[in-house]
Amino acid sequence: MTISTAAGLRFDDVAVGDEITPVAIPVTYKRICMNAASTWDWFPGHHDPEYARSQGQQTIYLSTLFFHGFIDRGLGDWAGPDALLRRRKISMIRSIYPGQTATLTGRVVGKREVDGIGLVDLELMVSSEEGPCVPSEATLQLPTGQG
Repeated sequence: MTISTAAGLRFDDVAVGDEITPVAIPVTYKRICMNAASTWDWFPGHHDPEYARSQGQQTIYLSTLFFHGFIDRGLGDWAGPDALLRRRKISMIRSIYPGQTATLTGRVVGKREVDGIGLVDLELMVSSEEGPCVPSEATLQLPTGQG
């Protein structure tokens, strides 16, 4: 089951196996360069096609910081404003280039309460048309109880 609510998820709303609402974003040269500029990540592979090709890449590619932000955005869209990101882990196994689409999917793989705090563990994947690119994990804290 896919659950999404604008009011925000509560711990009791979520079950192991639930899928997050997928998020897809078109990747353009402008988006990659603007992300590099906004994060001050001036590594040349994110704005210089010739340099990127010298690394064995097709052209410029999305940065690590993009993936952190994209995952955070997807989790926030799914869980709502009261969710707190407690942990995020990513592995980059394939680049995403201009002309492709970055798509985030994921599912709940664990749920536990620790000292009255509701924690939800998720397995996530950012993919492109070429397949899986950034396998990831996250733990969200969701509100418990009535208040």
